[in-house]
Amino acid sequence: MTRAEIFEFFRRLAEANPAPETELDYGNHYQLLVAVVLSAQATDVGVNKATRKLFAEVKVPAQMIDLGEDGLKQHIRTIGLFNAKAKNVIALSEILERDFGGEVPEDRDVLTTLPGVGRKTANVVMNCAFGAETFAVDTHIFRVSNRTGMAKGKTPLAVEKGLEKKVPQPFRQGSHHWMILHGRYICKARTPECWRCPVTDLCRFTKKVMEPGVRKPAAAKKRAAKKKP
Repeated sequence: MTRAEIFEFFRRLAEANPAPETELDYGNHYQLLVAVVLSAQATDVGVNKATRKLFAEVKVPAQMIDLGEDGLKQHIRTIGLFNAKAKNVIALSEILERDFGGEVPEDRDVLTTLPGVGRKTANVVMNCAFGAETFAVDTHIFRVSNRTGMAKGKTPLAVEKGLEKKVPQPFRQGSHHWMILHGRYICKARTPECWRCPVTDLCRFTKKVMEPGVRKPAAAKKRAAKKKP
């Protein structure tokens, strides 16, 4: 995609959704950090269900520490990898309480030193909590970037670096959300809904699905091959 096309891509998404935001529920920076850690390999809907009662009880690291690992597990048992996540959340809460006065540090490099916090998680926190122009490349952004030709890359980091170079103002801070929502609800993994996509004419994807009910060609061929004797 050319720079002009990328600008138009985000202009259209911004016109439809001027103030995009994460679909994770949280009340403060600490709860955001916990929610993003819990969201790894889980849906935002599933995390929100698990944290509804948790966040009513726990609002700061000290309260999480008091709840303890076993207590936390009772709240998040429905989330994948809940044992490891509970251990990490308690550990990062102890560090925040001990070293940062219970506050979430406004520094991506520092955030990535916390248990369970990788670059993607740190980028989300920096973007949502502190308004940083970061690009948290999850599976949706990775797919949309490669499909559209906006920022191709074989790894999330390569895609992130490409987006850093190509996404223009005034869309840099919100681009992370527009791309996630676009990938989650329109540019879906199995069958992209190109027939209702507002930016399909800008997209470089060669196997567009332009009618509802039509399966993605590659997936259809694969299923047909399996049926052959």
